[in-house]
Amino acid sequence: MSDRRTTGGRAAIELNVEYKRLNTFFADYTRNISKGGTFIRTDRPLDVNTEFVFALSIKNLAEPLRLRGRVKWIVRPVDATPDSPAGMGIEFQYNDDKERRETEAIVEKLMANELGDELAGKLLGHKPNTKT
Repeated sequence: MSDRRTTGGRAAIELNVEYKRLNTFFADYTRNISKGGTFIRTDRPLDVNTEFVFALSIKNLAEPLRLRGRVKWIVRPVDATPDSPAGMGIEFQYNDDKERRETEAIVEKLMANELGDELAGKLLGHKPNTKT
């Protein structure tokens, strides 16, 4: 299977993700995140190209991080394997460059806090910015 991700290194961090589909709220998990997007592990993936708002619960943040995303690819439960679980690849969507930079800074800090500066730096390709 080809690598569908197009942006940045991924970090193995488990975060709670909440989002709404029609009138139903879902709570799933993400185990990897980059500055450009995330993979949400779920047995109920949204359709490709669906745009939605989701909230990432991150320890040490008083409020969940609310982000807009677009579903770039999915793995349906029937197609899932141990190496490719059911879920959806999400590309973050931003209103402007300022919002993008702020979100990227939060993700970099999260990666550094969870993985350490050295591993986060290898995934990011540069020393993480841990100042906010």
